[in-house]
Amino acid sequence: MALEKKLKIAIGGASGETGMSIINALLDSPDNFDIIALVRPESASKPVYQDLATRGVSLEIIKFSDIEAMTSILTGVDIVISCLTLLQVAEEHALIDASHAAGVGRFVPSFFAVVCPPRGVLTLRSMKEDVLDRCKRLYLPYTVIDVGWWMQLSLPQVPSKRLDAQISVPDTIIGADGNVPTAVTDVSDIGKYVARIVADPKTLNKHVFAYGEVTTQNKIWAAVEEATGETIPRTYLSKEDAEATMLQLKEVAGKNPADMPSLFKLSMLEYKYTWGIRGDNTPEHAAYLGYLDAKLLYPDVECKSVGVFVSEIVEGARSATVYKNRDDHPVTMLQGKV
Repeated sequence: MALEKKLKIAIGGASGETGMSIINALLDSPDNFDIIALVRPESASKPVYQDLATRGVSLEIIKFSDIEAMTSILTGVDIVISCLTLLQVAEEHALIDASHAAGVGRFVPSFFAVVCPPRGVLTLRSMKEDVLDRCKRLYLPYTVIDVGWWMQLSLPQVPSKRLDAQISVPDTIIGADGNVPTAVTDVSDIGKYVARIVADPKTLNKHVFAYGEVTTQNKIWAAVEEATGETIPRTYLSKEDAEATMLQLKEVAGKNPADMPSLFKLSMLEYKYTWGIRGDNTPEHAAYLGYLDAKLLYPDVECKSVGVFVSEIVEGARSATVYKNRDDHPVTMLQGKV
C-alpha cells in the first residue's frame, strides 16, 4: 500500500507493547511513514530507544509538562498516537493540548482495549472517555482504535508449570460458564491494523474495532490442553460474585482514592466482567456502539489465530510474556490476582 503523501507520525509511549507493535508495522512501510518517538529525559538512555534510533526512528526528548516545547516538536506532524498508560493521564492531556496547538491532523488516544459501553461498566474505560472528551472539546480530529482482549493475557498455566516462563500474566478464572464470546488479538498484530487505520480518511473522527478473532475462554483453554496434553483445573466467576466483589472494591477505592492497588484490582476484575461475563467485547456490540469493523475495511490484513498462537507458545517458538521489567504497570501489579 503506497500513500500519496508520506505521513509524519509522533508516538508517545513508544516503548510499551502496543507502541512497539505500532512502530514495527510503520517501519515496515518506510516510504509511507516518518516516525518520531516522544521520549522522557529519564528514559532516553534506555536500550529500547537506542535500538529504535538505529532502525530509523527519530527521538525527541520532551517533558510532557512543557506544552510549549511539545507544540514546537509537533508542528508539522500529521498524526499523534498515544500509547501512554492510565498512570499518565496528565501527560496524555498535555499531549492533546499540544497536538491541538500544533494543528495536528489526527490524534489517536490510548484506547487499544476491549469494546464496552462508554461509562458505567469499566472504570478504566470511563477514564479513557474523559480523554476523548478533551479531544472533542478542542475539536481535535481523532480516531479511537480498540483491539479486544490480548491473546497474551488469555492463556492459562498448566499443572506441570512447563509454560510458566512463557506466560507472564496468566488467565486464572473462567467468567460465567466460559462460553461468552469475546474478540482477541495478538499484540504483534495491532500495528498492522493501526498503520492502515491512521492513513485512511474514512476513519477520521470514528471508532474502529480491530481484532484477530472471536472465541471463548473455554475454546482457548481447550486449545492449551490439546497442545500440552494436560488437563487444567477450572475456577469459575459468576456474575453475582463478580458484582459483589466489585461493589466491595469500589467502597474501598471510594474511601481512599490514592489506594492504587485496590483501584487496579477493581479495574482488572471489571475487565473480566465486561468481556468474560457481560459479553460486551464482540463485533456485534461494537457495531451497535458505532464502531467501524477493521476486518471489513481491510480484509487483506492477516492476523494470527488463537490456535497458531497457542502452538507457538507451547512449542517454544515465541513467548506470551508482556510488561517485562514493567513492575509499575497496572497489569503486572495484579499478576495472578484476577
